[in-house]
Formats: sequence, C-alpha cells, structure tokens
Amino acid sequence: MDPKILVDLVKVKMPFGKYKDYLLCNLPVSYLEWMHSKGWPAGKLGQQLATIYEIKINGLDYILKPLKEGKFNV
Repeated sequence: MDPKILVDLVKVKMPFGKYKDYLLCNLPVSYLEWMHSKGWPAGKLGQQLATIYEIKINGLDYILKPLKEGKFNV
C-alpha cells in the first residue's frame, strides 16, 4: 500500500455535496455510510472515501493523528 494514500486523506477536501470543503478525514461516519449505500464515486475520490470509511468503521482513526499533526512526511 502506498502511504501517500493516507496523507491524502488528511489533505484532500470533499469536492461536492453536503460536506463540500471538509477534509476527507473529518467526514462523519453517517455520511460515509450513506455514500457507501449509494455507491462510491468512480476514480480516486471513490477509493479515498472507501478507505476513510474502512478506517472509521474499524476504529482506526488513530493512524491518521500523526498525519493530521504534520509529524510524518511521505
């Protein structure tokens, strides 16, 4: 797995919808569950949303903390 994927989750903003301009890592689980039920968008954004969804529903948010604080560079 490319670690840049995780870095992008704390830097990339949601480009549309109710949570437009929120960082992907800050999207609420309820929104990610709704998107999951509707189907992820195609392409890189869909992969990013699916990744943050899996991180959040499995209680793995802590792996993003050092990235949010800028303590890890890729």
